Amino acid sequence: MKIHVDIKIIRRKEAMKRAGIGLMCSFAVFAACCLMASVAAGFEYPNPKTYFPGGAYQTIAKHKNWKDDPRPLLTTLGPKQVLPKEFYAKLVYDVEKMKKDWAAIVGFKAPEVVGKVAPHIKPGKYTYKDVQKDAGFKELLIPLQYERMAPGAPPFCGNMSQFEIIPTRQYYWNTPVAEMTRANQGKAKLDDKGYLVQASWQGGYPFPKPSGKFKAQQVIYNMEKRYLGWGGSYVLWNHGIGVTKNHAIDHWGGHEVRYAMLAGRSGEIGPKGWYDKRAQERGESRTYLFSFAYPRDMAGLTTYLLTYLDPNKKDSMMAYVPSLRRVRKLTSTDTQDAVGGLDLIYDDNEGFFQKISPTVYPYKYELIGEREYLIPAASIDGAEYVSEKDKWEIRNVRFERRPVYVVQMTQQDPNYVYSKRIFYIDKETFLFYHVENYDQKGRLYRTFDITYGWYPEMGTFAWSAYNHERDYVDKHSMFIKSYALPALWDRRDLSIEAFSKAK
Repeated sequence: MKIHVDIKIIRRKEAMKRAGIGLMCSFAVFAACCLMASVAAGFEYPNPKTYFPGGAYQTIAKHKNWKDDPRPLLTTLGPKQVLPKEFYAKLVYDVEKMKKDWAAIVGFKAPEVVGKVAPHIKPGKYTYKDVQKDAGFKELLIPLQYERMAPGAPPFCGNMSQFEIIPTRQYYWNTPVAEMTRANQGKAKLDDKGYLVQASWQGGYPFPKPSGKFKAQQVIYNMEKRYLGWGGSYVLWNHGIGVTKNHAIDHWGGHEVRYAMLAGRSGEIGPKGWYDKRAQERGESRTYLFSFAYPRDMAGLTTYLLTYLDPNKKDSMMAYVPSLRRVRKLTSTDTQDAVGGLDLIYDDNEGFFQKISPTVYPYKYELIGEREYLIPAASIDGAEYVSEKDKWEIRNVRFERRPVYVVQMTQQDPNYVYSKRIFYIDKETFLFYHVENYDQKGRLYRTFDITYGWYPEMGTFAWSAYNHERDYVDKHSMFIKSYALPALWDRRDLSIEAFSKAK
């Protein structure tokens, strides 16, 4: 399926609609401001709302069902098939140059630093029986993932009875991210407590070669400043399947995410540096809209979050509740509430969306591990799926050896829902794979596992594969299939007021 979009016609219609041609001049000024973020360096970006004229969820489902479907998705309905040719070409870079540049920035290539733990375990196809027979797998796998290498069975979804190990790949970020990281290398500074002096960060990964007394915090700041999803400009469609401890489906829902990085933008899509003047003046960091499309009783429920660079300034969070027909402002405490139908809290969005602050629920940071692990590999085809007939196993899973940091964050405020978090973070990309959250009694509470979509020709990772959530207290779990595309949103599209009025 190929979708052609005339971006000039689209933007002309958008401009006419918003400017109110023939009306007051002030309306034209307003339209120009709305379109500012959509036009950069003479290039007109397509409106993300036009990607799927027949409806995003309907189109995606035609290419791959949300369960029991092994078909690839990213090679049949990826950016190359959906985006206008001119837009896609703008996001493709020289692969060999990207590899060389990123290896110089981080100081290594992943294939050259792994293979030392249980070296007898080679690429190939395996089953859970192989895992049980060979102690090397227990040494190679993250402990909680090792427990999942078994046939599907209650109380959780997401076990893996069969899988493939592939050779370790060199991962890299694209040319704009690499150039920004290199240009600002050595400029980012930490204060005497290990917190980032925000004014010193001008974009790119702040600490591409973490070291020294505050190495753990440097790793966490790299993770926080991640350029996931085309420099942080994307639209995302998710479908989640939730199951009880008896494997009964109790949630079948989808939601859309509109996301924009507001500071330190790489410039691969839209403006470089600051998103706009407002973001610069107010010190805004990033924003997103998270809206349920279905089931019917949750449709239209929308969450809006705006974060600030200032570590002592509380982020802004609001929710539109369709049944009340009003916008509700949420407090920092509300971010600890469970997200409807999902096994996470608002601070767990994307696996971790909590403010790093010395005053707002501060942590103690420790690097408790730095070694290779066997990790679910980033997907280039999106062929992974969850199988209902196999008791909610995840199938078509591929693993690869990856160099990993293990960082433990111990909460210093006893009023916070979690006592500690443990992250497994890739040393080459600074993306995390696995998060463990423990309650204030020290019990394992929730886990979050993510497998990313990987676009080698773009040098980009995105939410285009799947993630798996477990609640170990309530014995509930979820499988979420994701699909993302690059998108440049303007302020109007990122406004919860405008979004709620459209419902």
